[in-house]
Amino acid sequence: MKDKGKKIEIAVNEHPAMTLPKGITVRKALEESGIEYPHPVVAAYLDNKIVELDRKITYSGKLSAVHLGSMDGMRLYQRSLIFVLVRAVKEIYPDLQVYVNHPLSKGVYCELFTNSYKNINSFKITKRDVAIIKKKMQEIIDADEPFIRKEVPIEKGIRLFYKHGQKDKAQLLKYRCNGNGETVSIYYCGGEWNHFYGFLVPSTGYLKVFDLVYYPPGFILRSPTLESLPHLPPFVPQPKMFKVFQEYESWAKILGLETVSLLNDIITKGGIEEFIKVAEALQEKKIAYIADTITRHKNQPRIILIGGPSSSGKTTFSKRLCIQLRVNGFRPVVIAADDFFVNRELTPRGDDGEYDFEAFEAIDYHYLNRVIRGLLAGETMQMPRFDFPSGMRKKGATLRLEKNQIIILEGIHSLNHRLLSEIPDGLKYRIYVSALTTLNVDNHNRVFTSDSRLLRRIVRDSQFRNYPARETIGRWPSVRRGEEKNIFPYQENADVMFNSALVYEVGVLKKYAVPRLKEINKNEPLYSEACRLLKFLSYFLDVADEIVPEDSILREFIGGSSFKY
Repeated sequence: MKDKGKKIEIAVNEHPAMTLPKGITVRKALEESGIEYPHPVVAAYLDNKIVELDRKITYSGKLSAVHLGSMDGMRLYQRSLIFVLVRAVKEIYPDLQVYVNHPLSKGVYCELFTNSYKNINSFKITKRDVAIIKKKMQEIIDADEPFIRKEVPIEKGIRLFYKHGQKDKAQLLKYRCNGNGETVSIYYCGGEWNHFYGFLVPSTGYLKVFDLVYYPPGFILRSPTLESLPHLPPFVPQPKMFKVFQEYESWAKILGLETVSLLNDIITKGGIEEFIKVAEALQEKKIAYIADTITRHKNQPRIILIGGPSSSGKTTFSKRLCIQLRVNGFRPVVIAADDFFVNRELTPRGDDGEYDFEAFEAIDYHYLNRVIRGLLAGETMQMPRFDFPSGMRKKGATLRLEKNQIIILEGIHSLNHRLLSEIPDGLKYRIYVSALTTLNVDNHNRVFTSDSRLLRRIVRDSQFRNYPARETIGRWPSVRRGEEKNIFPYQENADVMFNSALVYEVGVLKKYAVPRLKEINKNEPLYSEACRLLKFLSYFLDVADEIVPEDSILREFIGGSSFKY
C-alpha cells in the first residue's frame, strides 16, 4: 500500500483497505471499519506489532484489534489491575511494598512488605486489610482514570524509580542502559508511576471484574480468564500448589535471589557457577526426598505416575528419580504412556477438525489397564510401541516384572484417575512436575511459568526437531488449551509436586532463543509475540551453558545431557 499525500490506506482484519486521513488514531480507524468485537478492545496490532489505541497512524498498513478475549488482551488487563493494586496499597499504606509472587487458583498470589525486596519485614495482612484495599481499588476503577504512557531516557527512568522507592526496577534498568539513547515506557495514573514491560489498557474503567481473596500470609488478586470472560472463574483452593511455591521461595532465600536484577548481580560478580551448583543440589535433594518417601510409603506403591505440562522436564526428572530409587534398592521399569496411543485414524479430532493428540481418548486406556494388571499379577506381557511416522501401534518387547521392580509411567494424563481406574489406588503414587518459577522481573512483574516453558520448547524444537520458532509459538495456544483441559484440573491429585524450574535457566536459554525469535519478521502475524519474548529476554544477562551440569533438567532442552532420550 502506498500513501496518497495526506491520505493512507488501512486494511482492518484483512478487510478491503480503507482510505483514511493521515494521523488518524488507531481507535478511530477501528471505529471507521465498523467491525464489532465480542469483548472490549484495549489495543491493536499495527503491521503485527502491538500499539495503543491513541497511537496516530502516519503510514499505510494493516490493523487488527486486540480485545480482552485474546491472550495479549488478558495480559494488558492483568498488568493494569496490578497497577491499580499497587496504587491502592500505596495510598492506604504508604510504607508498604506490594510483591507479586506467583500464579495460584486462577489468580496471582501477592504479599506486602516494608522493604523494597521480598522476605524482609513482611506485613501480616488481615481480612480487614484485604477488604480496605479492595474497596480502594474499586474506587480507582469507578473513577475511570487514564493510564498515561511516557517514553523517557532510561537514565531518567532509573532516577525516577529510585526517587519513588522502586529500587528493584531502577537496578534492573541499569542492565539495559548502555548509553545509546535507549528509552523506557513509564505509566502514570493518579500520582503513581510504574513500569510494566508491556502496554496497559486505556483507563482504569476497563477493569470492571476483579476480586481480592484473603489467603494468609498474603492474598490472591483474581481477574477473568479467557475461558471465564466476562466473569471470574470459580475459586478453587490449591493447597498443594501453594506449598510447592512456598518451598521454592525457601530455596530463593537460600540462594539470596528473588528478582532478575539480583541474578544479574551474581553473574557480573562472577558467582554464577557456585550459584548453579547450589540450585542444582536443591533439586537433587528434593528428588532424593521423593524417592525416600516412596520407599517408606506404608502401601509400598508399585506404580509411579508422573504427569505435568509440556516442557516441564518430566523425562529427565523420571531418569533422575530412577537413579534415586535404585539407590534405595528398587529396579524401576519405565513405561511411556505415548506407546498406548490409539491408531491415527481412531484419534479424536478437535473443534478445528485436526487430530487432538492431547485428548484423553487418544490413549487406549483400557489396553493400558490390561497390561498393567497383567504385570502386577506376575504375567509376561506383550508391550506396545507406537510408531509416530506411520501413526500405528506395533508390537514391542515383552516384559515381566521381577522382584523389587517398580513401574514408572510418564504421560500428560497420569494424574487423571480415569487413566488407571482398574488399578487399586493404594498401588499408585502420583507426582506432578512443572516449571513453577517464582523468579520475578521485579516486585510487580513476575516471570510467567508458561513463558519459561515456551522458551524451553522453542530451544528444544530448534535443537532437536528442526522446528523454527514460528511453528513452536504458533502451536503453543493449542498446547495451552490441552493443558487447561487435561492437566491442570488434576494437579491437586498429586501425592507430591516437583518444581523443575531453575532460577538461572533463562540466562542459558537466551543465546539459543534470541536468534530463532529474530527469524520472525514484521510481516508475520507472530511478530508481536516474538518482540514480547525478545524484550523479556533483554533483561537477563547471558549464562554460559558450559557450567550447566550434564544431568541437569535444563540439558533436556539445550543438549549435552548425560542421559539418553
